[in-house]
Order: sequence, then structure tokens, then C-alpha cells
Amino acid sequence: MRTLQAIKVGSDLLKKQKIPSHILDAELLLSKTLNKSREEILINLDKTIHFEKLSIYKKYLTRRSRNEPMAYILGEKEFWSKKFEVNRDTLIPRPETELLIEHLYKIYINKKLSILDIGTGSGCIILSLLSSLKKSKGTGVDISKKAILMAKKNANRHNLNNRVNFLHKSFDNIFHQKFDLIVSNPPYIQSKDIKNLSDDIKKFEPRMALDGGNDGLDLIKKVIYKSRKILKINGTLALEIGNEQIKKVSKILIDNNFRVKNLITDYKNNIRCVIANHI
Repeated sequence: MRTLQAIKVGSDLLKKQKIPSHILDAELLLSKTLNKSREEILINLDKTIHFEKLSIYKKYLTRRSRNEPMAYILGEKEFWSKKFEVNRDTLIPRPETELLIEHLYKIYINKKLSILDIGTGSGCIILSLLSSLKKSKGTGVDISKKAILMAKKNANRHNLNNRVNFLHKSFDNIFHQKFDLIVSNPPYIQSKDIKNLSDDIKKFEPRMALDGGNDGLDLIKKVIYKSRKILKINGTLALEIGNEQIKKVSKILIDNNFRVKNLITDYKNNIRCVIANHI
């Protein structure tokens, strides 16, 4: 089978399963199969693909047809202009989180900070911050041992091992250090709403990274309570939150000696992140 035909067969299969990006996905999956760039395969559409490669390609298409996210099949996701290794032990980085990185970068450019990332997952937040804030150092914590292993791989991939430390522990167990900046994208979806998420999220992404308890605020509260103890005076807490949570989160922050400084809206104009200072 030639490349053009393989793309068409793959695209048609994914289209039948109502995958919106069926053409692009077929091209990217074939690119992974052949270990070549998408651009390279598109300028060699007449090239014959060997049977064993087609067999691998078919397996990738089957996974995608079942709504498995492309990031898990490809094994990586681009974030902040860098590629991060991901798997089903880590949440897939979202474009909205880049808005938080951009905001913090503008505030702290050229500053020397000690940064803590709570629930680091793939490490994409702390590593993106450190790649831009060249004078800073950071720590990432996660209760998932497999997530920490992935974060360490990404630190090595981006040559940041000497400026970051990843710890397999609960953030409750951090006592002996004070931070200038704490960032977190905690689980914030209400437990009852998990079932309403799209299949690619609820069937494949780790539930512990999604489920925020009955009101969606369980982990947000814990992060705020802990942060007031380990942030320096005037230190900053940057939290990603869910839709319509800002009033409740703001009250929790104020009740715990924080002053809300900035709100960041996502691409749908929902308040997605809150920046607060410890006073």
C-alpha cells in the first residue's frame, strides 16, 4: 500500500467513528509508524509502506477510533513550544494552562525564584516556567510514582535536571522550605460531573487528576491551606480552577490571608486561573 492510500484508509476509518480531526490524525499516526515527520510523508505520497508497518499503523488507528487521545498514542504533547512525554499516568497538558505560564513569565522575568508545583504530573508547568525563568529553581511533587518518573524523563529531555527536584510525596509532607511561587493545576471537577466528560477524557485520563470531590474544591482547599504555611510573605499562589468556582475560591483565599491579584480567562472567556499573594 502506498502512503496516500494508507492516509485515506486511516482517515476514512476515523471519520466513521466521528473523529473530527480524522485526516490530520491519520497523517500523524502514519508519521509515528514510519518514524518520519508529517511533512516528509506528505511529500512522498507514492512511497510503498511495508506490511509490518501497516500492521502497526492499524493498531494505532484502532486505538484512536476508540477515542484514545492522540497524545497518549503519540506518547507526547506539545506545550509552551516544547514536547513533553505523556502517558495514561499523567494528565494531558492543555493550551489553557499555557496562559498561566505566559502570565507568570511576564511578572517574574529576570527574577530568581524558588518555585513549587503541586500535582506536577508530566512536569510540564514547572519545567516550562524554569525554561523561561532562567535564574529560578523548582520542586515538583505528586502522589503518583509513575507521574514523577515521567516528570523526571521530561526534565532530562529539556536539560533541566540541575534546576528541578521531583518528589514522590504528598504536598502535606513539605515542611522545611519556603517558596516564592506555588503553582498548581489540581483536580477541580465535581465527582458527579465526571460521567459527563467526553470519552477521550473520562475513559483515558487519570481520574485522580480530574476528580475534585463533591464540590470540586477538595484539593483546591488543601493547596490553599498548605500554601499559606510554606509561602514566603508576599509570595504568590497561582491556581487553575474550574468554571464558576471563582467566588468560592476567592473566599477561601481571603479567609486564609491571601489577596487576589489577577484573574486569567481562557479561550472561552471563562475564569480559568487565579493569582493571589500571601499577606
